[in-house]
Amino acid sequence: MSILLGAIGDDFTGSTDLALTLGKAGMRPVQYLGVPSSGDTPPEARAAVVALKSRTIPAEEAVAHSLAACDWLLSQGAKQIFFKYCSTFDSTEEGNIGPVAAALLRHLGGEQTIFCPAFPTNARTVFQGHLFVGAELLSESGMRHHPLTPMTDANLVRFLSKQLPEGEAAGLVPYRSVARGPAAIAEALDDLEEHQVKFAVVDAVSDQNLLDIGQACAGFKLITGGSGVAMGLPANFRRKGLLPVEDGLSQMPALEGGAVVLAGSCSVATRGQIDYMAQHSPSLKLDPLALAGGGQTAADAAAWARENLAQGPVLIYSSEDPDEVSRVQQELGRERAGQLVERCFADIAVLLKEAGLKKFVVAGGETSGAVLAALGVEALAIGPEIDPGVPWTSSTGPNQLCLALKSGNFGGPNFFLKALEMLP
Repeated sequence: MSILLGAIGDDFTGSTDLALTLGKAGMRPVQYLGVPSSGDTPPEARAAVVALKSRTIPAEEAVAHSLAACDWLLSQGAKQIFFKYCSTFDSTEEGNIGPVAAALLRHLGGEQTIFCPAFPTNARTVFQGHLFVGAELLSESGMRHHPLTPMTDANLVRFLSKQLPEGEAAGLVPYRSVARGPAAIAEALDDLEEHQVKFAVVDAVSDQNLLDIGQACAGFKLITGGSGVAMGLPANFRRKGLLPVEDGLSQMPALEGGAVVLAGSCSVATRGQIDYMAQHSPSLKLDPLALAGGGQTAADAAAWARENLAQGPVLIYSSEDPDEVSRVQQELGRERAGQLVERCFADIAVLLKEAGLKKFVVAGGETSGAVLAALGVEALAIGPEIDPGVPWTSSTGPNQLCLALKSGNFGGPNFFLKALEMLP
């Protein structure tokens, strides 16, 4: 049986968030790390998510990778394409959200698409075209200090319009239309299309809004957004008789061996989670300046982890406050500083896997991408939810691993230990 929905994620953690959303709605997903070079999706899969590391690469590269993913998903039978990005719209004025969405819409021959990063369960809402994190505008939240994509404009209509092709501008489906349900949303979208507006930001402040938006876009060739707006998509296929009622999530395997938490995100949430775990477990901090000078190595960190695993799960982290991150970037350069840390985490993961570890919790999209690539993971089965937007996953094929990939801003203070306690 071919898949129904094909999805493209611009980072690895966000892709697991999307896969979890689909699985909870009864659409069994499989997640791939990059575009598969061969093979077909498993017969039980109803959705396939291709996770890319395209959020912060040059826009033309992000477009090329996304189009390749789109073509592969279409070859697997996908009847609709979903482009997933972060619920805080992580990007710059140059892209990559707008350029990728515009290229996909053109490639698919679609007339219009939507943009809706809202995820109310994690306090991300869109109202009058402005993105809120809790009660704060995005531009007043901790995201304004993000080291790669500082978000200083909460007006998504204005911000997205800067990313779109010349001559294009974003429109808005306001809350007054969204609150009236699917028919009113569809009517508002039709009105924008009549005025040649192809790209529509859609307000959403509740899960019901997201379900209604999903229903209104049932006929779209392309939908874009955070994972929240995907909540309503499985029901569209079910109404057409294409999707049976079934359990969409997999059971986690019982694996022997210790566990490690690798935290590379500098978000406020992750820093709080690090502080909590460090009070209960052995912890080691990576220093980019020491890594650059050879005073600290992946081999040293892995040896430290092996020595401390008898005490329980261990934590290795690089997270720091914005001022310190800025100081390190000024000294090493932003790109080099990030690469040093990512490479170190990747090498640590490989060394620990070789030592027998099979349980990894990884915080941060860039860190997750580096670790999974180094471990040689090609595809993931999606398991139970740890906290909203974050599931356990297991690698497919031989040498199975348990992997929890956490977006930096997600999860409660005790997330790391809570996740490990859930494993069989």
